[in-house]
Amino acid sequence: MKLAGRVVIITGGGHGLGRDLALGFADAGADLSLCGTDVAALESTAAELQARGRLVVARKVDVADEALVERWVTDTLEELGRIDVLVNNAGITGPTASIDRVSRVEWDHTLAINLTGAFLCARAVLPHMAARGSGKIINISSVAGHIGYALRAPYAVSKWGMLGLTRTLAVEWGKHNIQVNAISPGSVSGERLERVIRERAAKSGVPESEVRREYTSKAVLDRFVPPEHVAAMAVFLASELGDSITGEFLQVAGGFNLG
Repeated sequence: MKLAGRVVIITGGGHGLGRDLALGFADAGADLSLCGTDVAALESTAAELQARGRLVVARKVDVADEALVERWVTDTLEELGRIDVLVNNAGITGPTASIDRVSRVEWDHTLAINLTGAFLCARAVLPHMAARGSGKIINISSVAGHIGYALRAPYAVSKWGMLGLTRTLAVEWGKHNIQVNAISPGSVSGERLERVIRERAAKSGVPESEVRREYTSKAVLDRFVPPEHVAAMAVFLASELGDSITGEFLQVAGGFNLG
């Protein structure tokens, strides 16, 4: 139980990768605070965590809403007493379209959730972590934050921005013994990826099977990434074994674009 006695807060923690992250931290002994916008998913995941013996706070929060983020962090401190780790996982896929067909509303909404939300959550927890003299922030970026990504400009820009935020926070807050890192997953198996494949196939006129093959062929392991592998990396970074790692971008991507 590497994280027994620790409190981990996860944005977008109700379903998809967020759920797998929460289960991974719970199995490592941490208590958890989750936020998201899907109440049913939050309640379901919270029940799974409680069945594992963990204390859980779950709140409906749009991470782009400053007041809701601050309230969630305050509630967590009041109910669980501390925050050791923040995982900025909340994110949306954004539109699938060439840049000339992306609306200002779509652009702003994608960056508000994927990047501004991470800034707001980090800003809310950092004073508490600094006062305690330790803390971890783990930002979930993407391999899309390392490449040009046709038809997904807002998403790619938000993930590139997450890397800049990661490195800047690491430099600013290292003196307080706070480590800040980013995990860049490749194509993580699950419903979200299947939705992306369907949308890309529809926009490009290419069969879904070919789009799926396009995604797997970019990784030298020639397969999608199981979400529990991303969760395992997050647990490692959150543990004492990750105490000397900061400002890094760690790809869990099956060797994406190495071939």
